[in-house]
Amino acid sequence: QVQLVESGGGLVQPGGSLRLSCAASDSTIRDYTVGWFRQAPGKEREFVTGIRWSGGNIYAADSVKGRFAVSRDYAKNTVYLQMNRLTHEDTAVYYCAAGRTIESTVRSSGAYYYWGQGTQVTVSS
Repeated sequence: QVQLVESGGGLVQPGGSLRLSCAASDSTIRDYTVGWFRQAPGKEREFVTGIRWSGGNIYAADSVKGRFAVSRDYAKNTVYLQMNRLTHEDTAVYYCAAGRTIESTVRSSGAYYYWGQGTQVTVSS
C-alpha cells in the first residue's frame, strides 16, 4: 500500500504561484496514475490534473490548462503540481491520489485507491 504526503500549500496573492509536492512512500507509485484533486468549501471534490507515471500521459481540467503543470521525479518518487496565475477560484484543499486508471476514468475520484491528507491553498490579497 503506497502512502502519499502532500506539501507546499499556503497563502498566495492573486496572480501568484505555488508548487505542491506529492511524495510517495515507495517506487510502487510508478505503477499508477497520480491525480490532483481539489475541494473548495461547500463544493464537491473536482479533478485538477493527472499524470500516468509510465508513459507520462497528462490530463488536465479546462479550468487549469495553461496555468497548472504536473510533473514527476523518478529519483524522489514525487509528483509536483506547479500552479501559476492563481485566482480566488483556485482556493481549496488539494489532494493527490494514486490509482490504476484508463482513459475514461482518469478524471474520476472513484478510480483512485490511495489518497494523501490534503494541503490547503488559499488565494487572497
